[in-house]
Amino acid sequence: MTSPISPVRVRYAPSPTGIPHIGNIRTALFCWVLAQQTNGQFIVRIEDTDRSRYDADAEKAIFESLEWLGLTFDEGPRKGGPHAPYVQSERQQTYVDTALQLVKSGHAYFDDTTPEQLHALRERQRAAKQPPRYDGRGRHRSPEEIEESRKEGLPITIRLRVPDHGSVSFVDAVRGKITFELKELDDFVILKSDQMPTYHLAHVLDDRAMGVTHVIRGDEWISSTPRHLLIHQALGIEPPAYVHVPLILGKDKTKLSKRHGATSALEYRDQGFLVDAVFNFICLLGWSPGDDTEVMTREEIIRRFSIDRINDSPAIFDVEKLEWMNGVYIRNMDEDSLMTELLPFMEREEAEGGLPDSVARPIDRIYLKRLLPLVHERLKLLTEGTETLDCFFADNVKPEAEDLPGRNMDIPMTEQALESALKLCKSVSPFEPEHLEAEYRALAENIEMKPGQLFSPIRVAITGKAFAPPLFDTMSAIGQDRCVERLQNALMIIGSIETPRPD
Repeated sequence: MTSPISPVRVRYAPSPTGIPHIGNIRTALFCWVLAQQTNGQFIVRIEDTDRSRYDADAEKAIFESLEWLGLTFDEGPRKGGPHAPYVQSERQQTYVDTALQLVKSGHAYFDDTTPEQLHALRERQRAAKQPPRYDGRGRHRSPEEIEESRKEGLPITIRLRVPDHGSVSFVDAVRGKITFELKELDDFVILKSDQMPTYHLAHVLDDRAMGVTHVIRGDEWISSTPRHLLIHQALGIEPPAYVHVPLILGKDKTKLSKRHGATSALEYRDQGFLVDAVFNFICLLGWSPGDDTEVMTREEIIRRFSIDRINDSPAIFDVEKLEWMNGVYIRNMDEDSLMTELLPFMEREEAEGGLPDSVARPIDRIYLKRLLPLVHERLKLLTEGTETLDCFFADNVKPEAEDLPGRNMDIPMTEQALESALKLCKSVSPFEPEHLEAEYRALAENIEMKPGQLFSPIRVAITGKAFAPPLFDTMSAIGQDRCVERLQNALMIIGSIETPRPD
């Protein structure tokens, strides 16, 4: 099945019971891309009928994720539209009225089975090694018995009456025709005792009311689809096209979880990933353009997207690949754009991963722009800007004593290297990268050291790091006076180490 040519109406309908995870956000991305491609509409609907688990922070995160990813919607909460309200708890009466209509037509019935009775039933079935399922006892309750239970305060639900025989089929856009035998299904609840609908009833009615043409959702909902089709049949309405997308697994082929890294788009935002890289990466979880292309602009993804290129096998979430892709996006940015992205991370409080609090805010943008060429090709995350560049801004750089000696260097040799480096640093002019490198290479030859041996303790002394941007560009950017100060400090540190006495 190829992507439809006519405009689609698709919806992203999260439940505000937790921060939206990657699989949930991928559904939103696929819906948005398909709507953009076909000149259709992207609808947002909040499915909050489980009021006991409602989380206001989760709802806030839903809209924050959409905003960060640039997934503007045509209709939905906070925006409105011709099919408002777009919050299920505000549509409750519609669900109640429809459930009662189904009872009246004989497609559903009231059930007064208590939770305790259901639990006991399932325990007996497990003991008998039978699959736990509802036994249809409510079908045989008279209106008088139901009314008596209602007076006694017992919970009354409404269940759909599932036919005892036959089958139900649908054509999934990803997997083709799927058939279910009705004898495998039990009568299921469509209206709970609190007068709130289950997902089965609510989304069918909302999708119908909102003109949804394609339901894109995770393939964990395939087993529930026959129930949804039965509701459509009972109401005499046509179902939308179903597109069940594959699960997302970690590299170890297990369900994606915290142990595989962050699980929400907002976490990746806060960890320094670029929005376009995350958008690109998530779109490739279960979909491919048909060739080996991986790095694509948003416009290219919209142009090339098609439902028939969605895979039916699980997608693998590889954080290392996302970091690689993020690095590609960073390298492709111009310096002004990169600076704009880096600044919010660098200007955070120190406790939140920003530069030391002693560094004045706002950061000197002219100085930062001078530094960017030193690290532009090395960055994979925006948070690495702070980690890489802090030595250029901080007043106090305190290297660890054990980091100062270079490879195959003892303490006396390290002291000699630092003393010679300090002496030259005080007098060398001009303090420019090419001249510095020439002078320090000559110094290494004069004191009979390999260049790497001399440069290593200098690098640690000046940056506090064993790995840093090119040494002489770094020295020039930090400035002569500050380099002298840091070399002096490193000599004090190395001098405090007690050297073993000869036997």
